[in-house]
Amino acid sequence: MNKKKYAQVGTGGRARMFYEAIAKRYTATSELVSFCDMSQVRMDVANRILVDDCNYHCVPTYKSSEFEKMISIEKPDVVIVTTIDRTHEEYIIKAMELGCDVITEKPITTDEVKAQAIIDAQKRTNRSIRVAFNYRYAPHHTKIKELLQSRVIGDVFSVHFEWLLNTEHGADYYRRWHRNKINSGGLLVHKATHHFDLVNFWLDTQPKTVFAFGSLNFYGQAAAQKRGVEKFYYRCHGSEAAKGDPFAIDMEHNPTLKALYLDAEEESGYIRDRSVFSDDISIEDTMSVLVKYKNGAQLSYSLNSYLPWEGFNVAFNGSKGRIEYTALERPYINAGGKQSEEGAAVYHKIRVCPLFGTPYEVEIETKEGGHGGGDPTMLDDIFLEHPPYDPCHRASDHTDGILSILTGISANKSIASGLPVDIDSLLHW
Repeated sequence: MNKKKYAQVGTGGRARMFYEAIAKRYTATSELVSFCDMSQVRMDVANRILVDDCNYHCVPTYKSSEFEKMISIEKPDVVIVTTIDRTHEEYIIKAMELGCDVITEKPITTDEVKAQAIIDAQKRTNRSIRVAFNYRYAPHHTKIKELLQSRVIGDVFSVHFEWLLNTEHGADYYRRWHRNKINSGGLLVHKATHHFDLVNFWLDTQPKTVFAFGSLNFYGQAAAQKRGVEKFYYRCHGSEAAKGDPFAIDMEHNPTLKALYLDAEEESGYIRDRSVFSDDISIEDTMSVLVKYKNGAQLSYSLNSYLPWEGFNVAFNGSKGRIEYTALERPYINAGGKQSEEGAAVYHKIRVCPLFGTPYEVEIETKEGGHGGGDPTMLDDIFLEHPPYDPCHRASDHTDGILSILTGISANKSIASGLPVDIDSLLHW
């Protein structure tokens, strides 16, 4: 049989899950044919991982300026996009125009102009786009979908969703490129795209109107000075002031961070370990969002990135009762540890409270793997030639990806203007 050929653009911390899966688990049906990145150092690291850890072979490498040349020579069927968020749209559109399907990391892009360009290109080319929403596949998130589908609490009228990032994982967004909204869209796009997608998926509806508040209260120099912080530094590496700072990371003694980022600095210009208390951070750390959905349901959502523990609380209020859903997750620094630890659930509980009955807990299947066991299941769904039938229909395309970011994009606009935003006014399908 002919194997499906994959090329991957972007070989930073987010990339390994995809190329390692192809090289280890899906070799019968899939072939990795090339890497593309602005950094040769990072592509060399990825090739070493293929050889040393995956018992695979090196693949040809192309600089980011050679993307079209790579497609012409290697002729991939699918391009996997794992670059910085602001460039997703560029590679997604080029890949489709050159005859390839696409798998992209979330968020699919960062603003409504780029989202419209993706919609238009997909219509022109009729190529497919898969968005890697691994949270949909976590067993505990799937169980919520099953409960709501079975109408155990009837019609859902409102949802309260509180997400907590702790001072290990949460702080990391303020060291990296994510700290600048032009790169990531802020956490309401980059991170909350997962959460807004889950609500769309759980309720089987689309967002209609969004209103939000947001501010930078903990990270950044001004906020730190208000709390009495007096010592500041530009970056962690080589800084005396960073020694003993619980918000600093040590790339020199972490082999993966050193190889991917510290050793690649001269070539890429990217500094991975900026101080979280710098004065050029343009994203928020305290966010509150209200959403009205097309089916009439309401969402109150909060995201805070400086808290003592990592996880979430979700409550669904319906015509026949309430579901209460809590999870504690293992904090993770991207590329700083084992991939399987990212978003791994330490504890989770689902409690159903019938309107006129006794509350009870729901048993949840546990699985190994990143994002609460969602990663392996999602990868099977993406790379197997004939994946198992999925009654929850968790596979997500560009429409799902764009609907999820439109909530965050609208929230950003509402924060800036102080006004509610009508989502349908942002683009046309």
